Amino acid sequence: MRDFRQRLRTPIAGLAVVTACLLTASCSGGGASPSGPGADGGAGTSAPPTPLPQIKISPVKGAGKVRPEKSVVVTVGDGELEEVTVEAGGKPLKGEFDAGRTKWVSKGPLKPSATYTVSAKATGQGGPATATSSFTTLKPAQELRIADITPNVKGETVGVGMPIMVRFSRPVADKKAVERALKVTAEKPVTGAWRWIDDSLVIYRTAKYWPAHQKVRFTAALEGVRDGKDVYGVRNYATTMKVGAAWISSVSTRSHQMIVRKDGKIVQRMAISAGKATTREYTTTNGVHLTMERGNPVTMISPGKKKGDPGYYKEVVDHAVRISNSGEYVHSAPWSVGSQGRANVSHGCVNARPDQAKWFYDNFHRGDVVKIVGTTRTLEWNNGWGYWQMPFKQWKKGSALAG
Repeated sequence: MRDFRQRLRTPIAGLAVVTACLLTASCSGGGASPSGPGADGGAGTSAPPTPLPQIKISPVKGAGKVRPEKSVVVTVGDGELEEVTVEAGGKPLKGEFDAGRTKWVSKGPLKPSATYTVSAKATGQGGPATATSSFTTLKPAQELRIADITPNVKGETVGVGMPIMVRFSRPVADKKAVERALKVTAEKPVTGAWRWIDDSLVIYRTAKYWPAHQKVRFTAALEGVRDGKDVYGVRNYATTMKVGAAWISSVSTRSHQMIVRKDGKIVQRMAISAGKATTREYTTTNGVHLTMERGNPVTMISPGKKKGDPGYYKEVVDHAVRISNSGEYVHSAPWSVGSQGRANVSHGCVNARPDQAKWFYDNFHRGDVVKIVGTTRTLEWNNGWGYWQMPFKQWKKGSALAG
């Protein structure tokens, strides 16, 4: 009996060990091991990274022969533009951001025959980003420049009637585009307008005389302005004119008197002799004249006549101030002193006593006003600087931008 019981105990103990192992395995969870997929219930899957801002620049990098009228455009995705710089030859190009700072667009035309560099910075949740680029603008087949600006003499003071005259180097095809590039800024602003006299000459005149004692700035932002097929402005221009006192002279050919006012106050009374009016040529013109230039002396020769012809003359006169292109001056005339204040005996000029003619010569400037009344001949608006003869309502119709 003892041996039988002993033989039964050994397998029972072994079964207890196997059972304990099975229970232990069941307590471990019975699923995947901690290092296997899904051990953390999905929490171990990493999220995709936040993208950096994506900057795009147009024209594209390396572009050549870019037309000056094209805009530079910089955009960004997944962020905001922090800074955009566009320049050529160290000169920055202006531009504006949109409300969300996701887009920047240049303002104004590009400079022809230039290399531009572009740099942009942006920020976003993914971090900062930068981009750079460069491109080259085309070389025009023909260039548009300004050949002359009047007035443009350094240190010159001009009168209150002075126009601004701009002569171009070639006939202007797109007058609207070119006129938009012209700007006049006065310290004491008044209404004014441009008028095209011909395809190469445009003139700015105010509706009323310039207010005295101020500076007037003229600028021409021609650089990059398209005037026709492969024709572009290649340079900007700027000049400042100084408007002095209001010198206004009133001449009556009937009373034979000339009264000079400075800023409204009479500063000189002059006895004069005007054109004798035996012919149209010898008739002084009525209207608003401007002083144009002066000379001492000036040789005056009868127009259209040669020596020996009836009515031929050749006179050397002192202290002459031109007021038209038809030969009219205010000048010294010692030979007609006896008629000055009494009769008109000149060939159309305003004769004055030598000392008073010299005073007028010494004190007046280009663009001062000389009003003449009393004759049967009217000054044409395009005779010299007779621009004030045209009503302003009609004058401004000559603007390419009228209407």
